[in-house]
Amino acid sequence: MEQLIYLDNAATTKVNPKVLDAMLPYFSDKFGNPSSVYGFASGNKQAITEARENVAEILGADPSEIYFTGGGSEADNWALKATADAYEKKGKHIITTKIEHHAILHTCEYLESKGFEVTYLDVDENGVVDMGQLRSSIRPDTILISVMFANNEIGTMQPIAEIGRLAKEKGILFHTDAVQAFGHVPIKVDEMGIDMLSASGHKLNGPKGVGFLYIRKGVKIRSFIHGGAQERKRRAGTENVPGIVGLGTAARICADTMEERARKESELRDYLIERVMKEIPYTRLNGHRTKRLPNNANFSFQFVEGESMLIMLDMAGICGSSGSACTSGSLDPSHVLLAIGLPHEIAHGSLRLTLGDDTTREQIDYVVEKLKEIVEKLRSMSPLYEDFINGGKEVAETKTEKK
Repeated sequence: MEQLIYLDNAATTKVNPKVLDAMLPYFSDKFGNPSSVYGFASGNKQAITEARENVAEILGADPSEIYFTGGGSEADNWALKATADAYEKKGKHIITTKIEHHAILHTCEYLESKGFEVTYLDVDENGVVDMGQLRSSIRPDTILISVMFANNEIGTMQPIAEIGRLAKEKGILFHTDAVQAFGHVPIKVDEMGIDMLSASGHKLNGPKGVGFLYIRKGVKIRSFIHGGAQERKRRAGTENVPGIVGLGTAARICADTMEERARKESELRDYLIERVMKEIPYTRLNGHRTKRLPNNANFSFQFVEGESMLIMLDMAGICGSSGSACTSGSLDPSHVLLAIGLPHEIAHGSLRLTLGDDTTREQIDYVVEKLKEIVEKLRSMSPLYEDFINGGKEVAETKTEKK
């Protein structure tokens, strides 16, 4: 392996050097507990305040509405479980989609075991929620709508502002899992009617193990982790100061560079999609063609087994994914690809490539050439592909003979 081309940024990103530099002092010289009263520790409390301000600014939120967590999954769990607990007397019905991250889906399963009812919305072939179905699913006892901002596998972005308007019209809380979108596309919580929003540091060149939940003022959900008075008595536990500083720094960098980065990544993404779709036959692009994250491309290759493709790409120095990193150990096909209507055999041949800010056109060219070789080799070993090709030729010859 002569080089490493990392195209799995939806799974995690490398820490920006500026983010690392900002974090390092808080592991050693500035190690104080922010809850301590002496001056040595008070500086750490101020660092958390600045990080909170950076995160709030990118969302158009008030800093007091940002609560730091241990990551996106915790934030998702907090939003759903605490809402269910706080609004149980109003109703026990929740609406979400079939393509959510498992942090949402498994939390919904847990709530169902506690007596809540959950409606799982269908999506169309591009992964977009049907607003008509959403509207018709709302009941008098509906307390929460949770729809992800952008899908982690196929990159499709949902009509978040439209969903927010509907939720407000019906007096229902609206939560969005924005783990893949935060820092990559513009999000303004007031304009979009978002009441709660989850995000994670390691998806935007920040550190792992830190995230946040935005909770709009007036939303009366309770603490998720009990103990001390940290995070204004809503999330107990000594703060992960280096992680919070890193997340805040990453958010500030994203705010400054988002427009240019999205433009660059979108151009490379479209170049990748065009080459793959043109040069590799029997290939399907998964997700909406234009309403997708700037860095996401997801393909299904007919007559190819995804795991073998990933192994061969790895041998060529290319890091990709067949779906969510959280389910990479599973042999089951992606629930997202099944939800958009793909049969099992095609869903198994999927490949997600997600670009980073340092991805180059030369790297994309190398990846496409290697991918062409790999797909051709795998198909040459597939009896189904051979039957398909021969069957196609036989059909063509029969038609010719009849003429």
